[in-house]
Amino acid sequence: MDMAPASISSNPRSVEEIYKDFSARRNGLVRALTSDVDDFYSSCDPDKENLCLYGLPNGNWAVAPPAEEVPPEMPEPALGINFARDGMQRRDWLSLVAVHSDSWLISVAFFFGARLNANDRKRLFSMISDLPSVFEAFSDRKHGRDRSGVDSSGKSRHSSKRGNDGHVKNSRAVAPVPKEYDDDDEDDEEHNETFCGTCGGLYNSNEFWIGCDICERWFHGKCVRITPARADHIKHYKCPDCSSKKMRQ
Repeated sequence: MDMAPASISSNPRSVEEIYKDFSARRNGLVRALTSDVDDFYSSCDPDKENLCLYGLPNGNWAVAPPAEEVPPEMPEPALGINFARDGMQRRDWLSLVAVHSDSWLISVAFFFGARLNANDRKRLFSMISDLPSVFEAFSDRKHGRDRSGVDSSGKSRHSSKRGNDGHVKNSRAVAPVPKEYDDDDEDDEEHNETFCGTCGGLYNSNEFWIGCDICERWFHGKCVRITPARADHIKHYKCPDCSSKKMRQ
């Protein structure tokens, strides 16, 4: 996914706007390092010039050269991530990119928040800290246990399962982690996970989740404002993204 740096900037001003921008950029980076990791990896060709990984305000990601302006319009991500790609173990390289991505997200948020007062900056940082970091999301994918709904034959189980809170979570297939993440001492069952389509958090059976019947992504109930009681009356759930797409058609 390539895009010119000029189209990557935005101009949020309030705490809520800056947090929304941070969250969207973070979601894009998490996607690049988890569900879209093969596309991201192939985009970082070491034979190309300096490349950066950008999280975009619309929730997507981009691998592109840095901005040519000096100084740049906004903080730039780590430069030349593609050069180290083939000189490291794949998961070590991805972990390094994840850490640099977290640093970039914080710098962008506080660049936009430079004119906030001390209390607003504190509130912004607190809101940001409530989200798992990109590195944490990547590490959860690497070490998470099987919650995919895929049986040993590779076929999806369509029966329901209940979390520890007793609420129903319908099963669906989740793409397995690429073999490059495999550790010799880990079982295959550790390599299929479910991530929240909104915040990117890893599935936890202690929390209420709901699955979209259109795009088949899973969401924390709290992220899409669906309670267990309300879910009991929903026959076919459509997530906010799928609902908005239908309205635009």
